[in-house]
Amino acid sequence: MLSRFKFALVVFVLLGTVTACPMVCAGPPHVDNRDGLKHQPKNVIILIADGCGFNHVKAADYYQCGLIPCQLYEDFPVQLAMSTYPSGWHYDPNSVWASFDYVRENATDSAAAATAIATGVKTFNQGIGVDVNSVRVPNIVEQAEKLGKATGVITSVPFSHATPAAFVAHTPDRDNFGEIARQMVFESAVDVVMGCGHPLYDNNGGYRRPGNLTYIGGETLWMGLMRHTAGGDADGDGVPDLWQLIQTRLEFQTLMTGDTPKRVFGVPQVYETLQEYRSGSASAPPYAVPLTQTVPTLEEMTRGAINVLDDDPDGFFLMIEGGAVDWAAQSNRSGRLIEEMVGFNKSVDAVLAWVEQNSNWGETLLIVTADHESGYLTGPGSGQKPTGPVWNDVVNYGEANMPGMEWHTGGHTNSLVPFFAKGRGAKLFKETIDGNDPVRGPYIDNTDIANTIFALWREQPAGSE
Repeated sequence: MLSRFKFALVVFVLLGTVTACPMVCAGPPHVDNRDGLKHQPKNVIILIADGCGFNHVKAADYYQCGLIPCQLYEDFPVQLAMSTYPSGWHYDPNSVWASFDYVRENATDSAAAATAIATGVKTFNQGIGVDVNSVRVPNIVEQAEKLGKATGVITSVPFSHATPAAFVAHTPDRDNFGEIARQMVFESAVDVVMGCGHPLYDNNGGYRRPGNLTYIGGETLWMGLMRHTAGGDADGDGVPDLWQLIQTRLEFQTLMTGDTPKRVFGVPQVYETLQEYRSGSASAPPYAVPLTQTVPTLEEMTRGAINVLDDDPDGFFLMIEGGAVDWAAQSNRSGRLIEEMVGFNKSVDAVLAWVEQNSNWGETLLIVTADHESGYLTGPGSGQKPTGPVWNDVVNYGEANMPGMEWHTGGHTNSLVPFFAKGRGAKLFKETIDGNDPVRGPYIDNTDIANTIFALWREQPAGSE
């Protein structure tokens, strides 16, 4: 395993002056149109490990490889930190490292964070695809559709949960799952939706009656998907484009190769998470509790989604969420956290393999990041001490062994999260740096993701209006 990663090196550049940026400072980068489509990516793929901070990556590295860095994305040419705060707050690097408790306050939720990533607009916690006045704002998926690209969102938690919802739907309340599902199924032009929330299965993948329709949007919508009668006009020709529902793991695996349906709605036969909520000891080490074998992995969902989307000659946009990283972190379940991070990392590897085999870095932009940090993960012995705050490192106990970890909250924090980018236009993120953190180095803001992609996609061919 060492040979695979021996050239990986993470470099955090520490600038001389630390600046606090209460608002977004840099704005979108300048894109020079004189050379035509010099920077415009044909394909954009964003992978979001919900709740993942720097120490979550480090813990998974130690477990998978016994060293850092371990992941292929840790060798990307663009490596920055990213602020995640919601509207009305800010990130102050001086305060963060002066008090252990600073990052516990005024953290974003996944709705506001995902909205910022998807739209470039800060909003309030609970808000999905709307600004602070609850007015809908355009997102990356909608812009991709205007350019004729295929689009998709997939997640390891319910498909109508905050992160996938923010890329497709618009509502001031993230808990309005029925409305989010309705918008996804009948109003969006998305080509692939995959996520949990199956009404007839429990968290262990066991069949149950009566069902729970919370995430699926009600019986009428579910029956429409089941009967292949649900779906709106996605391509503007006035004819409904109906969804092909897939449910079994075999159906997800079959989708990974060969011909595919035009639109795919994938709901694995499990309720809330692919694996994180399965029964078993909360303190068990990774994989000590057998995985549920009847549901697909996030990697299998990723491969299937890309196989659908890459048929479009105009390219595609795909958001992939490791949503249960957040669920494990908030529950302080270290073994499950490692499982979810490993599953997410395998999905990144699947995307990298697709780029190398079926695309190239001259036409594809790949981003790996998080929406916020969850659990306030550190090494053992950290905290506010009489002599001041202490942040100890996660302890490496070698490959396949649980690292030394310590949790400090059951919620989110206002910590910076990691940001990695590679491919067409990736270097432009370096133009959006908002400040410098004395530990994490230069950082962008989560709104810079959408605003940079919007700037890239607004390029026109030379000589065009």
